[in-house]
Amino acid sequence: MLTDFLVVAGQVITLFLLMGAGFAITKLGKLSAHTSSQMSFLLLYVVSPCLVVESMQVTLDHALLVNLGMAALAFALTYAIFIPMSMPLFPSRDADTRPVLKFGLIFANTGFMGFPLVEAVVGPEALIYAAASTVIFTIIQWSYGVVLMGGKANPKSMLLNPGTISTVIGLTLLFTGLRPPAPVNSAISFLADMNTPLAMVVIGSQMARANIRDTFRHYRLFEASFVRLIAMPAVIALVLLPLHLDPLLYSAAVVLAAAPAAGVTSIFADQFGRNTAAAAQLVTLSTLLSVITLPAFAVVARVLAG
Repeated sequence: MLTDFLVVAGQVITLFLLMGAGFAITKLGKLSAHTSSQMSFLLLYVVSPCLVVESMQVTLDHALLVNLGMAALAFALTYAIFIPMSMPLFPSRDADTRPVLKFGLIFANTGFMGFPLVEAVVGPEALIYAAASTVIFTIIQWSYGVVLMGGKANPKSMLLNPGTISTVIGLTLLFTGLRPPAPVNSAISFLADMNTPLAMVVIGSQMARANIRDTFRHYRLFEASFVRLIAMPAVIALVLLPLHLDPLLYSAAVVLAAAPAAGVTSIFADQFGRNTAAAAQLVTLSTLLSVITLPAFAVVARVLAG
């Protein structure tokens, strides 16, 4: 088990070294907030959708079809657990901070960190399950997440977004067996390969612009990080275990549940006029602490999945 832990820790540390590159060039003034925002747009609207489409170009059989159905149920169950778990927390926080902390607990960084984590820790063959999680994440984010932050759910945003559109395209290719022309597929593959390094550089750049010293002064952020990084993935690991899921699916679900707070927490906080400083600090602290917790849960998931 120690060997497994060290192997997974090495993979996670590699991701953090990529973040370090983004952190360093931002601190050196070579990567501005505007450029980082443009890179985020590229990730969200081009690179991540290409990764989803590429991950679904596999041969469909009955076992995979059943596993995809189970994946949708497993990820829906994850949010059915996370939402009630977050409700009683932070009662003393003000109205602009409480929803931000709850949002960061419910929504893990399954986009920017989720795909690279699953690919590095579980294996590229598990990416199809990570892609399935994107649909559930998007639906819950643009419905409950919006309401939690004080807005109104928009059905159009729930359906017309990069995650849902790319998943529909990917599922079409999966179920029909059709494939894009070779040059198009090569372009999709090249863009998909950018996901891990580009996502990590963007996260590192975001962390460089946060007040890390101030982040470590707020115990509520440590409390929130404990729930996000330890309590929630532990519950998911135990709840999903009796379902006897495919080992790759189970491991992917636990790893995704153990990811730090989603970067979109800061974006939503800004959009809905909430505490953006608390959002950035929670994302930063949980991301830093995840270098310890993620390898542990990855190993636990491997052992429990058999």
